Amino acid sequence: MIFAPVPTRAEVSDVATAVFEGADAIMLSAESASGQYPVEAVSTMASIARTVEREPHYPGIIYAQRAHPEATGADAISLAARQIAETLKLTSIVCYTSSGNTGLRAARERPEVPIIALSPVIQTARRLSVVWGLHCVVSEEPTDLDDMVNRACRIVVAEGFGKPGDRVIISAGVPLGTPGATNMLRIAYIGSDGLSGI
Repeated sequence: MIFAPVPTRAEVSDVATAVFEGADAIMLSAESASGQYPVEAVSTMASIARTVEREPHYPGIIYAQRAHPEATGADAISLAARQIAETLKLTSIVCYTSSGNTGLRAARERPEVPIIALSPVIQTARRLSVVWGLHCVVSEEPTDLDDMVNRACRIVVAEGFGKPGDRVIISAGVPLGTPGATNMLRIAYIGSDGLSGI
């Protein structure tokens, strides 16, 4: 789409194939840097990606490509978070991550629900913003477990991923603020004030 407002079949196929293969991100180069139709190119690429993700066979293809978790506590927590979220029909998975590893593990599971990655480190949030399924938010480190749950619930509502009455699952490392210590899961109910109701 460098010189044309509509894509060729090959361009559509390239984008669709990348999405079917579970690519974390897709990008344009010449189309948006020096092309005559940069807005149309980006809009078309996004439309192709959304169409592929609504394809009935897409979840099965992505499921078949899931990596097996390693025999670590952090991988087991991420696997459990996905299974619980899907079994209980929770609105989202919230993961606290300083180094980015918890966010990467959560995304590797390819859950059917959105993942909100909360990090106090802006560089981590920026790096994770191109990872499949992650919506990154820079947030201060919680002071304790109650603050962690309340902060997660407030952010889920503020970012449009849930509303009062919904439930979310939260993964984090305890003690809080310890990079690489993902060892906790908590299911939280979003109360009418946007904070945890349970």
